[in-house]
Amino acid sequence: MTRPLSLDLRSRLIAAVEGGQSRRAAAKRFGVAPSTAIKWLARWREEGNARPRPMGGDRHSHRLEAHAAEILALIEAKPDTTLAEMAAHLERAHGVRAALSSVWRLLDRHGMSVKKNRARRRAAAA
Repeated sequence: MTRPLSLDLRSRLIAAVEGGQSRRAAAKRFGVAPSTAIKWLARWREEGNARPRPMGGDRHSHRLEAHAAEILALIEAKPDTTLAEMAAHLERAHGVRAALSSVWRLLDRHGMSVKKNRARRRAAAA
């Protein structure tokens, strides 16, 4: 995975633009994409810093935390509920669209795991 560009490069690009150079010219001078320079300057003006934001991680599953108790109650009532059924319930009841992976991460955060049952093992290879 690539790393964010250095804070030094960001600072020099911002200083060049603040000194009168256009964003696109500064981007060309420092070897970054014009869209990158535009985003860095926008962030500089909004937040006052040009530090890179944290990379990776899940940024959307936290929306489901508001419904965690309800999802866990669904599992309590019907232990063999599928992820698709949980997601469908959220959409029907609350209008919240959730990917199956988001529901999975919610359950994982709450210590829920799916254990295979001996009766549901795969058929042996032919």
